[in-house]
Amino acid sequence: MTDTTLPPLTLHLAAPRGFCAGVDRAIKIVEMALEKWGAPVYVRHEIVHNRYVVDDLRAKGAVFVEELDEAPDDRPVIFSAHGVAKSVPAEATRRAMIQVDATCPLVTKVHNEAARHSAEGLQMVMIGHAGHPETVGTMGQLPEGEVLLVETEADVATVEVRDPERLAFVTQTTLSVDDTAGIVAALKARFPAIKGPGKEDICYATTNRQEAVKAMAPDCDALLVVGAPNSSNSRRLVEVGAKAGCGYAQLVQRAADIDWRALGGIRSLGVTAGASAPEVLVNEVIDAFRARYDVTVNLVETAQENVEFKVPRILREPA
Repeated sequence: MTDTTLPPLTLHLAAPRGFCAGVDRAIKIVEMALEKWGAPVYVRHEIVHNRYVVDDLRAKGAVFVEELDEAPDDRPVIFSAHGVAKSVPAEATRRAMIQVDATCPLVTKVHNEAARHSAEGLQMVMIGHAGHPETVGTMGQLPEGEVLLVETEADVATVEVRDPERLAFVTQTTLSVDDTAGIVAALKARFPAIKGPGKEDICYATTNRQEAVKAMAPDCDALLVVGAPNSSNSRRLVEVGAKAGCGYAQLVQRAADIDWRALGGIRSLGVTAGASAPEVLVNEVIDAFRARYDVTVNLVETAQENVEFKVPRILREPA
C-alpha cells in the first residue's frame, strides 16, 4: 500500500552504474594480497577514488601511502587502478619489493599505445586532466617532453609540437565522451597527420554510464551522482547530466551529503553512481528518499556489462 502522506517521487535509476570491471579487480587485488601475505600490505595512492572503499580496505589491513618511500622494503606494495609512471615500479624493483600492479587493463592498453607510438618516433599528445593520477601515470611512460597535455579545445591552438607530421594522441579513460570528441576534432583540424587510437581510449564503463545519464536526464528535475569529488568519471557524469537537460545535478559521496533544500518540490529524480562507488552507497541514497517520499523506482537500462578482468598471476600462485 502506498503512503499518501508522503509526496510522490519517480526515481529514475541508471543502469549501468557503479563499479566497473577495473575497480572490481583492483579491490579484489588488495583483498587477495591481504589473504596471501597478511596485514599490512601497502597501497600507493587510493586504490580507487572512493573514501568508503578505501576506509573498508584500511580496516582490513591495507596501508595507503602517497609515495613509495613511505612503504617498507619487506612488505608488498600495490599500485592503484589509475596506473603509475615507469619510475615507480623501477624504484620498487631496485628495492626488491614484492609489487602487485592493480592498473586497470584499459589504462595499461593506453600505456602500450603510447609506447608503441613513441617507438615509431612520434611525439604524443595526451587529452586529460592535469594532476590526475591516470594522466600522471600515462605521461610518465615516456621521457619528459615526449608527452604534451591538452585539457580543452583552446589548449589545442597553443600546444607547441616538435613536428606536426609526426604526432599521435591518447586520452585519459574517464573523460566526457562529447568533450573529448571536440578536442580530437580540433587536434585533427590543426594537425591532419596526427595518429589516434584504433578504438577510442575512453573506457566502456565511462561511456556506458554517460549514455545512461543522457537517456534519463530530460525526464529528471534533478540528478544525484554518487561518487567522490576526486573521481574524474563521477564528476563527468554531473556535467553530462546538466548538459543533457537536467535542471539540477549534484555529486554526493553518500546520503548525508544530499542538499534537501535544493531538491524542494521535485517530482522526478535521476540517480547514478561513478565507476568507483559501491552499490551500498546507492541504496543508502535511495533509502533516504524513501523516508521522505512515496518512491516509484524506474530502471533506465541502456547497456548490459559482463566484462571481467583477471587478477595478476602473482596472486593466483601459492605463497
